[in-house]
Amino acid sequence: EVQLVESGGGLVQTGGSLRLSCAASGFAFDEYVIGWFRQAPGKEREGVSYINNGDGSKWYADSVKGRFTASSDNAKNTVYLQMMNLKSEDTAVYYCAANRFGIGGYDYWGQGTQVTVSS
Repeated sequence: EVQLVESGGGLVQTGGSLRLSCAASGFAFDEYVIGWFRQAPGKEREGVSYINNGDGSKWYADSVKGRFTASSDNAKNTVYLQMMNLKSEDTAVYYCAANRFGIGGYDYWGQGTQVTVSS
């Protein structure tokens, strides 16, 4: 059974940090791109970052560049999103998703974890 389970969300003050985790199981982890997405109330879901477990390449949205860092522990089948200098506009439900070889759309999605940044 394929599973993506996010954890690490919570309530943090502006300027604070959180580290999200995405634990994967049921598929060949190193064949997948793991993306991070977020959706704030009343807004469309947006891509935040991704990491390619095959070649290690990464991408970040301009809104988080320099503040968020994606990393992967292939031995644990887990991807992390270190979020620093959090802003109120980072408040959203964060999801991880898996895309095989970076081709086409994302095949699998997690259930999401809430991140709330208070001023």
